[in-house]
Amino acid sequence: MQAYRRKLEKTPIQFVASECVDYGGVLFLLPFLMSAGLLSYQNHYQALNPGYYDLDITILSLAFMYLCRIKNPEQLKHVSPGEFGKLLGLDRIAETKTLREKINEIVEQRKSREWNKDLAHQWVKEEENTIFYVDGHVKVYSGYAANLGKKHISKLKLCLPGVMEFWINNSQGMPYFVVTGEVNEKLQEMLQTKIVKELKENISISVSEADLAADPDLPIFTLVFDREGYSPEYFGELWKERIAVITYRKRVKDLWAETDFTTQTIEIDENIITMELAEKEIELNGVTLREVRKKTQDGHQTSIITTNKKLSLLLIAVHMFSRWAQENYFKYLIQEYDLDRIVHYVVNKIEDEVQVVNPIYSKLTNILKKIREKISRRQANLYQVIHENISENADKTEANLKKQITIKAEIKKLEKEENEFITQRKEHNYKIKIKDMDEKIRYSKIDIESKHFQNIIKMICYRAETNFAMLLAIDYKQKINQMRALAKSLIFAKANIIPNEKDKLLVVELYSLATPRDNLAAKQICEVLNETETIFPGTDLKLFYKIAT
Repeated sequence: MQAYRRKLEKTPIQFVASECVDYGGVLFLLPFLMSAGLLSYQNHYQALNPGYYDLDITILSLAFMYLCRIKNPEQLKHVSPGEFGKLLGLDRIAETKTLREKINEIVEQRKSREWNKDLAHQWVKEEENTIFYVDGHVKVYSGYAANLGKKHISKLKLCLPGVMEFWINNSQGMPYFVVTGEVNEKLQEMLQTKIVKELKENISISVSEADLAADPDLPIFTLVFDREGYSPEYFGELWKERIAVITYRKRVKDLWAETDFTTQTIEIDENIITMELAEKEIELNGVTLREVRKKTQDGHQTSIITTNKKLSLLLIAVHMFSRWAQENYFKYLIQEYDLDRIVHYVVNKIEDEVQVVNPIYSKLTNILKKIREKISRRQANLYQVIHENISENADKTEANLKKQITIKAEIKKLEKEENEFITQRKEHNYKIKIKDMDEKIRYSKIDIESKHFQNIIKMICYRAETNFAMLLAIDYKQKINQMRALAKSLIFAKANIIPNEKDKLLVVELYSLATPRDNLAAKQICEVLNETETIFPGTDLKLFYKIAT
């Protein structure tokens, strides 16, 4: 009745003895969620309007949903509300409409950036990390309300409207924070305007001022990214601020001698990795860099450049190739957490003074690109006809000459078109301000506050699941391949939930898993979790884990 009259300030959590509860294993991840910083939202968000579902239970519900692969509120329609409510100490979980209303109420406070900065600061400090991986990810927009700039989707080989996010992770793929572009920003531009600034101002860096003064070659931190951010001049500017980079080198044409390479060996995740590596000092655009090359068995040489003067030859290569951990992170979150879903379609205007690439200039550039491709194909064809004329019999000379005349005429016509479009393109600036765009094609942007808020919870869930899986599969030889599958099977396992008010305990009895080996791993993790003495949020009940068998 209090909830109905909007007088209930806090959700009354009361667990009742329940057997064979679906997704009961998700309670095993609660200590990991809390250690990853889930409850830190309390430092940033204010209480919601009075009602049955308060802020605490709403955020905990979202975290449990994502871990159970219920990827959005709409999918709650296919889940028993009473059964899932038992995991939270409620008679039922919020229905889709109610949960969406609660999310909107949270999002209206617009505190996601502040919360993400706080979490990133905490995570970096705990890990004492100084190497950050940066990569962009496009969320394709298929709506009609917004007019978004087009981005290149590498896996589709297409340019489509979408939202560009730039993620900052560690070498294991664990996320720190995400920065969203407004229109069509590229990686280098985002590094210059936002990412480096965020890292310098808001992230706890473990290198002290005394260390920097004592060692002029010591970087504050190191950025690792792909060729999209390539710019030797900018790398030199970054090093003036004692920020190092590691990336691939563009436009490499020479080959180093076989004798330059030596065999290097390192153990990563209990696997022995062997690489043929070489190093030289080079200068690009007036900037001194270290170039490291990795040679494959077929003789191909992959070139890496860096301004980091402290890392060894082997570690430079290892850090560069560890960038795939970030790609695997994107792939996993897309599959398991529905990362690409745009959850809020509110459209906002972009500030008038923001500069963007001129769509007319881009269109003319694409036309020129296609014309030049046609010219290149006809030039290759002409070369082939000339070569055939030299090698074939004299009686075919006349036919070959006619072919040459036809192809040359086509090339001349295309070159004329090319010059005309070059002249047209000169009439337009490469970049223009938003206010100078035609109203029909003027760019807008999607309000990403709701998306960012839910991304933070997904980051916390991913970190919690990863730490849980690594601990769960510590004795598995192929733990990299098995640990996530084992963690998912435990999350989906049924469990008994038994409150003990007398001893202030909440007993979670996990049902048997698929194999004795998995049950043994679950039993061992029960012992570890019980040592944490975790209190279920909003109650005074201490979680106690055991195997039902």
